[in-house]
Amino acid sequence: MKYLDEYRDKNIVRALTQKLHNLSTRPVRIMEVCGTHTMAIFRNGLKQMLPKTVELVSGPGCPVCVTPSSIIDGFVELAGNPEVIITTFGDMVRVPGSNGSLADARAEGAKVEIVYSPMDSLVFAENNPDKQVVFLSVGFETTTPTIAATVLEAERRRKESNFPANFSIFPANKIMGPPLKMLMEDPALKVDGLLCPGHVSIVTGSDAFKFLVDDYGLACAVAGFEPADVLRGIIALVEQVENRTPKVENCYGRIVSRKGNLKARQLVDQVFTTADSEWRGLGNIPDSGLIVQDDYKTFDITSLFNIKSAPSIEPKGCECGEILKGIKSPPGCPLFGSRCTPSSPVGPCMVSAEGTCAAWYRYQRTEDRSQNSFPPLAVLIYL
Repeated sequence: MKYLDEYRDKNIVRALTQKLHNLSTRPVRIMEVCGTHTMAIFRNGLKQMLPKTVELVSGPGCPVCVTPSSIIDGFVELAGNPEVIITTFGDMVRVPGSNGSLADARAEGAKVEIVYSPMDSLVFAENNPDKQVVFLSVGFETTTPTIAATVLEAERRRKESNFPANFSIFPANKIMGPPLKMLMEDPALKVDGLLCPGHVSIVTGSDAFKFLVDDYGLACAVAGFEPADVLRGIIALVEQVENRTPKVENCYGRIVSRKGNLKARQLVDQVFTTADSEWRGLGNIPDSGLIVQDDYKTFDITSLFNIKSAPSIEPKGCECGEILKGIKSPPGCPLFGSRCTPSSPVGPCMVSAEGTCAAWYRYQRTEDRSQNSFPPLAVLIYL
C-alpha cells in the first residue's frame, strides 16, 4: 500500500536506527508482547540493527501459541464427530495437542474447513443444514469483535428467516491484560518496558496498558508493524528508560486512540463475559478468558455437546511455556531445530505464523550457528 511507503522507506529507517544508537547509553530489556511484532522484527532484520544495549524478548501475544493442549484436544475430538464441520483460521490446523492435530483428524476423514472470516462459517452452515458447523473461536481482543458480530448475525438470521440452527462456536478467546499482570509479577522475568500490541490497542485503546506504568513503573509504547513503526516504538521506550519517565506512549496514532473502539467492545460485552482461563505454558489466569453469555448459550458448542476439557499434557522437553514468558529464547529449547521444526512441530510456537520459534527458525537460526554468516537481506537494504 502506497500510504505505508514512509514507514518502510530505507532512509527513514536508517535515520531512526542512527537516532537509537545515539540515544541508548544503558542496557534496556524490552518485551514485544504481540506475535505480529515478533515476526516483523525478525522478517525485517531489526534485531541486528539495534545497539548492543537494547535487548528484545518475546511475550505471550500469539493466541494460537497460548491455547492449551486440552482445548486443542477438544477441537480434535469434536472434529472426529461425523455430524460436525469444523471451520477455523488456517494457523490452528497444524497445532499439536496431546492426541494429534486437526490436520491429523482431517487426514482421517474429518471435515475441517479453513475460513478467512468467522462470517464465512455461516455460509457453510446454510449449505450444510444437516451438519453442525462449529467455528473455533480463538484470538485476542482483535478478532473477538468479529466473532461476536457473527454470533449476533446468526441469531438475526434465525429469527428473520429459515436459517438453520446449526451454527455454533467453540469459545477459547483470551484477553491480554491479566497475563501481562501475571508476568510482571514473576521475579524470573526482568524487563524495563513493553512494546504493546498495535492490533489489540485498536480495540482496547492505548489506555488499557496504563496499569503497567501505574503498578509496575514500566515504560510502554504502542507501535505499528512496519520497520519505522517498530523502531519508533523502541526509541520511545529507550527514551523513557533513559529519562526515567515511564508512560504509555502511542506511536501508532494513525490507527490507535486512547479509548479504542467502543462499538467493538460493546459487541464483545453483549455476547461474552470474562472467566478464568488456562494459558499454554502460563497456567490458569483469573479473568483472562471469555465465555459465552447465558443469552447466547445456544451458540456455544461446549454447552450443546457437554464438552469437558481434560487436563493439559505438554510434550516432554518442549519449552514453549518459558519462551512465551520471555524467560527463554527458542535456541534454549532442546527440541528446537532438531525434533521440532516447521515441517514437524512439537509445540505451538513453531506452528503459528506469529510464533517466536517459527520466526527464529525462519530468520535467525543461520546467524546463531555462525558468527561469520551474512546478515538478513533486510539489514543490507536498510543499512
